[in-house]
Amino acid sequence: MARRPRIENIGYYHIVNRGVEQRVVFKEKEDFEQFETLMCFYAKNFGVVIHNYCLMSNHYHLLIEITHPNLSKFMRQLNMNYAIYFNKKYKRSGHLWQGRFKSWYVTDEAYLYTLMRYIEQNPLKANMIKDIVHYPYSSYHYFLDHNHLPECLKGSWVAQNYKDDKKAIEAFLSQPVDMTQLQELKKASSLVEAPNIDHKPDMPKLQKMFADITDIKKRNKQILKAIEQGYSQHSIAKVLGISQPAVYGVVKRNKV
Repeated sequence: MARRPRIENIGYYHIVNRGVEQRVVFKEKEDFEQFETLMCFYAKNFGVVIHNYCLMSNHYHLLIEITHPNLSKFMRQLNMNYAIYFNKKYKRSGHLWQGRFKSWYVTDEAYLYTLMRYIEQNPLKANMIKDIVHYPYSSYHYFLDHNHLPECLKGSWVAQNYKDDKKAIEAFLSQPVDMTQLQELKKASSLVEAPNIDHKPDMPKLQKMFADITDIKKRNKQILKAIEQGYSQHSIAKVLGISQPAVYGVVKRNKV
């Protein structure tokens, strides 16, 4: 069966990738640093903004932003070139990663802010450290040392909004993560659909479809029509000013 094309809407993505069979993919300091170098190099090449990242021994988390539909190309280059480096160094062959990377489209600010904290707090959750400032392979410690911030993190949300305000950064990224809320937000993001990943949706046309409609039943019929025309649930929700789960509810009830 052919693989479904990846969603590549412009915006923020939470990326997770694991070593094949949960194996270690970062063994030494040099490995972590090589991945960081490749990540920043390809981020610049593909115009990708790195907002947050955390490299663990057998997997990694990235929070990135794309401005062009090139998520798959960026990830392919990053994963492939790190695998070449790793296999050559440790004299191994075969796949390094466990299938395709997983990605979740970030649908709103609540999800974005929760993800930033979740990613940075991964080593804390794994009981590897007692304070996230002590973990050397994430973006957190760079945010606290603004003068040595890597080029690929200078456009990040934290760097842009907090600059070198260490106390504000610590307060924001150290807030406890509500895992129940995170799962609900992730569930909502998985509802985003993009039948045609090569073209941007015609938003003016979509807006006209809903212009002057005040009746809920008529609105719902128009939602179904927009879905049939290939618009994503996220785009429809954005135009209507309602939540994406609300759009999903309309679709589910009518079994489109």
